[in-house]
Amino acid sequence: LLAVSDELDEAELAALKFLSRDHVSWRKLEAVRSPHELFEALQEKGLLEAGNLAFLRELLYCIGRIDLLVSHLGSSREQVQRELRAPGGARLPPLRSLLFQLYEDVTERELSSFKLHLAKELPNNKLTRETTMLDILTEMEKRGLLGKDNLTMLKSLCEKVNISLWNRIEDGLNLFGQEEMLITEEERGNTGCPEGHLVSSVAPDPPGSFNDSSQLLEAYKMTSRPCGVCLIMNNHNFAKAREGALEHKHMKDRNGTDVDAAALRNVFSKLHFRVEEYRDLTAEGIRETVKSFQSKDHEDKDCFVCCILSHGKKGIIYGVDGQEVPIRELTTAFTAQNCNSLAGKPKVFFIQACQGDAFHKGVTIETDSGEQDSSVEQDARFQLDCIPAEPDFLLGMATLQDYVSYRSPREGTWYIQALCQHLEYSCPRGEDVLTILTAVNQEVSKKTCERGAKKQMPQPSFTLRKRLIFPVN
Repeated sequence: LLAVSDELDEAELAALKFLSRDHVSWRKLEAVRSPHELFEALQEKGLLEAGNLAFLRELLYCIGRIDLLVSHLGSSREQVQRELRAPGGARLPPLRSLLFQLYEDVTERELSSFKLHLAKELPNNKLTRETTMLDILTEMEKRGLLGKDNLTMLKSLCEKVNISLWNRIEDGLNLFGQEEMLITEEERGNTGCPEGHLVSSVAPDPPGSFNDSSQLLEAYKMTSRPCGVCLIMNNHNFAKAREGALEHKHMKDRNGTDVDAAALRNVFSKLHFRVEEYRDLTAEGIRETVKSFQSKDHEDKDCFVCCILSHGKKGIIYGVDGQEVPIRELTTAFTAQNCNSLAGKPKVFFIQACQGDAFHKGVTIETDSGEQDSSVEQDARFQLDCIPAEPDFLLGMATLQDYVSYRSPREGTWYIQALCQHLEYSCPRGEDVLTILTAVNQEVSKKTCERGAKKQMPQPSFTLRKRLIFPVN
C-alpha cells in the first residue's frame, strides 16, 4: 500500500476520495491529505485486508492506473474486468462510477458552463479557475443538491450544457437496472405513484410514428467472427510529395495521425473486425491496396470497413507522393458488380482528409490540405457522387463545406477521436451506427478552436437499407 500511495498524485487522490465517498464519511475524507491516509481509512472500514485487495484494484482500474495493477498488485486490466463482471464483484455503486465518468468526459468549455449555471447555487470560492468537475460534484453532494434520490438538478444542468452527458448517466443506470433513480422529485410528486416505482413521463409514440417504425427496421446480419475486415490506410510521411511537384513543396507530414490509427485499431478490434493497417502509401499503392481487398473473398464476412487518413482536396485523396486518387474510385471498387461477395452487405468508409484549401493559422493544429503554413484543415461539402448509386454504403466525412477540420499532432483529429470514443461507448449498448454518428456530430460541432473560434461539422452520407449495429458480444 505504501508503494502504491507513493505513485499517486494529488489529482488521483481527489479521484480516489470521491470514489470512496459511499464507504467513508465526509468528515473522515476531508481530513485525508495523502493516499496512505486514505488507505488507512479504507482499512478501518474493512475494505483493504491482507489477501483481499479487490476494492483497491477496482479503484485503480477506475482512475486508469493499470500500470500499478500490474507492477504492485500482480493483476491486469482483463482480470479486474472479469472481477467486476462477476455477481457482487463491483463495490462502487453504479451512480458513483457514472458520476466519475461524467467528470472524465467533461471538456474545459463544458466545465466553464457548469460553473456559470451554478453561480447562484454555490459560493464563488467553490467555483474558481482551479475548481474541477469533481470538486463541483462533491460540493453538490455535500449541499444536498445531488444524490441517489436527487438527480433533478444534475439533469437540468446537463440539459443546459450538453444533453449527451446526461444521456450517458441515464443509459448507465438503465444498464445496471437502477432506472428508479432517474425519477425526478417533480415526477414523484405529480404521478401519485409510490416512491421507487418507475413511471415514464413521455407518452408512447403513436403506431406508425418514426420511433415505432425505426425499432421494427431490420438490422444487417453481423454474427460472423471475424465480422469483417477493417482496412486502415494511414499516410503520415509526405517527403516524396515535397520532393516532387513544386505545388506540393509545402505539404507537411501528418503528425498525430498515428494516434488516430491506434484508436481505430483498438475500437474495431473490440468490434470483432480483423484490422489491417497500411502506412505511407503512394497513389498507386492506395489503388493496389484497394484492389487487393476488392479481389478477396468476403463470403463468410458480414461487413467491410475502410478508414483513410491522409491529405486531400475536394473529392480526392493524396498519396504520399502527392498524386491524386478520387474517392469515388475507392468506393466504387466495392459495388456488387466489382465485389460480388460483399453484395447486400454494409460497406463503411471513414475519411479524415482535407477536401479544400486550409486557412486560419494556428500553433498546435495542422492541416491535411498540404498548404503552406496553415494549421487547420478545411473540407468541402461531401458530394453524394463520392459513393456509388446503389444500396449498403456509408461514408463518413470529417466536416462540411466552409468549416475547418482539426488535427492535433499530439491528440489526433477531432473527428476520428470522437468517432472511436462514441463507438466504444455506444456499441455495447446496442446503438446503431447512424445514431452514433449523430452523437459524433453533436460532440464535434460543440468544439471550438481557440484561435478565431472556428467550428467543425462532420457529415455522414449513406445508402444503407437496414440498421447497422456493430456487435460487441
